[in-house]
Amino acid sequence: MNADFEKLDKVDLQILRTLQANARLTTKEVAAQVSLSSTPVFERWKRLEAGGYIKRYIAVLDAEKLNQGFVVFCNVKMSRMSRDIAADFARRMKEIPEVVECYNISGGFDYLLKIHAPHMKYYQEFILNILGTVENLGSLESVFVMDTVKQEYGIPL
Repeated sequence: MNADFEKLDKVDLQILRTLQANARLTTKEVAAQVSLSSTPVFERWKRLEAGGYIKRYIAVLDAEKLNQGFVVFCNVKMSRMSRDIAADFARRMKEIPEVVECYNISGGFDYLLKIHAPHMKYYQEFILNILGTVENLGSLESVFVMDTVKQEYGIPL
């Protein structure tokens, strides 16, 4: 178990759970939910931010309403691998807005990408004109999302 995690008590975890559910709550509202006064909650909250437990605050947008609801998981196999090739691939993926998640994975592929696009034709052009231009790319396998059964953004605490 992570030593930093062991430093968190039940109240810290309750604050994190509360913020995961709604990061727009005020200190007073969080304090009410964790049964403490505002000052200790504010101090704990700032300590959790400073300690890196809270990375950032975001709004979760509706991909369908924004015409980005065509979701693809793309398995990527590199033709060869080295530290420099991996670093270059990671840098390139960070620059491509359609790639919303990128993981270096084990198994038959080297990377797993989550890609948002407006539709299949766009994705086809994306593969040909953007991903297809990445050096040392060996092969791709695309898996198209037909329906989202569960999508959580938090960490189970």
